[in-house]
Amino acid sequence: MRILILNADYPRFLAWLYRREPALSEASYADQMSARNATLFGVADFYSRNFAELGHTAAEIHVNNSYLQSAWAREHGIAIEAPAEIASSKVQQFPGWLQRAAVPFKPLLRPLARRVGLSPRLDPQSERILLAQIEDFRPDLILNQDAFHVDTRLIRRIKALCNPFIIGQVGIEPSPGDDWAAYDLMISQLPTTVEWFRKRGSRAEVNHLAFDPVVLERLPAAVEAPVDVSFVGTISDDHRQRITLLEAVARHYDLKLWGTLPRTLPASSPLHACFQGEVWGADMYQVLRRSKITLNSHIDLAGREAGNMRLFEATGVGTFLLTDFKDNLHTLFEPDREVAVWRTADDCLKTVERYLGDAGGRAAIARAGHAKTLGEHTYRHRTREILGYVETLRPRP
Repeated sequence: MRILILNADYPRFLAWLYRREPALSEASYADQMSARNATLFGVADFYSRNFAELGHTAAEIHVNNSYLQSAWAREHGIAIEAPAEIASSKVQQFPGWLQRAAVPFKPLLRPLARRVGLSPRLDPQSERILLAQIEDFRPDLILNQDAFHVDTRLIRRIKALCNPFIIGQVGIEPSPGDDWAAYDLMISQLPTTVEWFRKRGSRAEVNHLAFDPVVLERLPAAVEAPVDVSFVGTISDDHRQRITLLEAVARHYDLKLWGTLPRTLPASSPLHACFQGEVWGADMYQVLRRSKITLNSHIDLAGREAGNMRLFEATGVGTFLLTDFKDNLHTLFEPDREVAVWRTADDCLKTVERYLGDAGGRAAIARAGHAKTLGEHTYRHRTREILGYVETLRPRP
């Protein structure tokens, strides 16, 4: 089977990638793709490599990387305009109180945001290149991991082009105004999202995020001084619980924070003093490996369900993870044996204190979590699940 994975990268990551290697934007498509995957950021080539190792022909397309996509177009004789310079995304800023008040209504506002051009989508040239790539590759299966840039309107065009089986991967509550029937199957790490699709007549299955053991082969030895307590990830107005937790920890322990801070964060917040800047891919994994304790707190929209990437990244590299309790966490990790769990900020503070003073207990949980991830939560497991769904649901010729 020929499998194509569609994805989009954070603009801030792309700006970092091409800023550190200025000549990369003029390199060949293959060299740019190799450099991007070598960072180990996001899912890198984890899906395509595992599909290939299972006997399929597989490739990725990073739909919003204008330098990479333009290189493919040039190499295939497609006349295009020069790609726009990649820059970090700039979101229109509204007062903090208004941004916080809008959070519960975001699922309802997404269709409107798309219509007025505030939601990310591909420009006409990028769409033309993507359609040419799909026509050239002729996939039997497409896994779309970015339903914003590659929206349902574009999925309909792709379906008409070569009629592949199309799976959409959605990690947040979907927009009710979109034409999700364009997909043959929807997958999500959140069971409530799967149920949302099923209630509206769409085929949907749970398929979690994961870790790829190749990360362990490619990381150099961690040589920097250890970090007592770390958090690595985004902090935004969609993460109010995360901010409350981290501020509580920062007032009592030597918290180090890598990622992003919202512009609406008050100057009085202790998180400013904890902030270490951004890290991507391999550098992020190294921070996790150096951490005695790393914290996890899901985005507010996740509700009572666990499933974010940090669960698997931290345990995958063998780090002691202290994560927020969720109703389904036990289906992924055994609480207090494979990961430590907090339910309130005070609970988190007590657990941090306990395990900073218990190196043996910390190591035992880290080892158990690492074994669980390598045994059940790798991209090999996930790609096999996806192929099983396809075999069950795809019409027989």
